[in-house]
Amino acid sequence: MIELVHLPHRRGNVPLRIARGHFATNHSHINYYIDITYHKTRVSEAKASAYQLVSHFINDTPVDTIICLDGTAVLGAFVAEELTKSGFHTINAHQTIYVVEPEYNNNSQMIFRDNIQPMIRGKHVLILMASVTTGHTARKSIEAINYYGGQVAGVAAIYRATDEIDGYPVRSIYSISDLPDYASYDYRDCPYCKAGQKIDALVNSYGFSKL
Repeated sequence: MIELVHLPHRRGNVPLRIARGHFATNHSHINYYIDITYHKTRVSEAKASAYQLVSHFINDTPVDTIICLDGTAVLGAFVAEELTKSGFHTINAHQTIYVVEPEYNNNSQMIFRDNIQPMIRGKHVLILMASVTTGHTARKSIEAINYYGGQVAGVAAIYRATDEIDGYPVRSIYSISDLPDYASYDYRDCPYCKAGQKIDALVNSYGFSKL
């Protein structure tokens, strides 16, 4: 049985919901499922999350475009609003922030159509994710932004297990310090698998499916 509980430590009105167990992602096996469903879908929590998240940014960090991964478009819109209110420097002609979601081809590569590319090319692009753990998805995003001529402004997430990805800072509301026993394993070296413990659920950015 998967039981979601609130992490005891809170940031304002932004609780983090977690479940301990043996979970499998596309890239690894993990011992915690971190549920940020409400951060992405409930307006009150998305707005509060954006406020908390932006407070971790350096005020001279230029952001022109936010690439929203993991279904974080609602959160991304509020992050853009907070960045604009905070007076963060933007360099695009309209003095505003673009909020876009990527498209993926058959090889799971991130692509941007011709009408979206001007929002990437020559812009300072923030990558917004639900969580950053192994860094695999963030690295693919960095590669895509560089390919399309953008400049990575950093990575932002509700939860992070690392401080940086390929030299780019990762900003978050919660981090590994709030969940110090969080662990991610290559499926070939997973201690739970070696001990014969069955997987509780398959998890991804959309949620979990119990096995």
